[in-house]
Amino acid sequence: MDVAHVVAFNLALMAAIISPGPAFLIVVKNTLSGGRQAGIATGLGLSVVASVWVSAALLGLDAVFKLFPWAYVVVKTIGALYLLYVAYATWQSARKPVVDHAKPMHHAFRQGLMVNALNPKSVLFAAAVLVVIFPSNMSLLENGFIIVNHFVFEVVFYTLLAFVMSRKAVSKGYLSAKMYIDRMSALVLGLLGGRLLLDR
Repeated sequence: MDVAHVVAFNLALMAAIISPGPAFLIVVKNTLSGGRQAGIATGLGLSVVASVWVSAALLGLDAVFKLFPWAYVVVKTIGALYLLYVAYATWQSARKPVVDHAKPMHHAFRQGLMVNALNPKSVLFAAAVLVVIFPSNMSLLENGFIIVNHFVFEVVFYTLLAFVMSRKAVSKGYLSAKMYIDRMSALVLGLLGGRLLLDR
């Protein structure tokens, strides 16, 4: 493994994170409704589980999912239902004042954990990227470096995202269009949940 491998991995990771998916949307939504700390806590929860998925991919969990398809289906279905629940809760709270909608940090952290923990596609994506980018004969130390690199990369990204989204101008814009933004987020999360549920 060399620097080029790490750079390629981080570029692939960046492309995956900034694509409009449930993780990105949850951080944005929680930051706008609960403030910077809620956004950072959500991102930390996402990052912890993302690192676990990378560790699992390095240990060959993707092979387990291929060997036991029912396990993948169970985790995927639970994850899809959770996203649909979050979408429903977001839609229902769209008209509520922001003060009622704000989440404590431990709640935001737990939500970040849940969103990534119940998305088995994460481990399949990680496995595919790892196979394509890195050599197969890496040492335990190199594997550990990949896991730490992934965790730090996601924490930094989501922390920066929370800082940007918590800026006064952005927050003011959110307050003036809260109902529409929340309902749009709910629709997107619902579509993502439905797609995950129906995807074969």
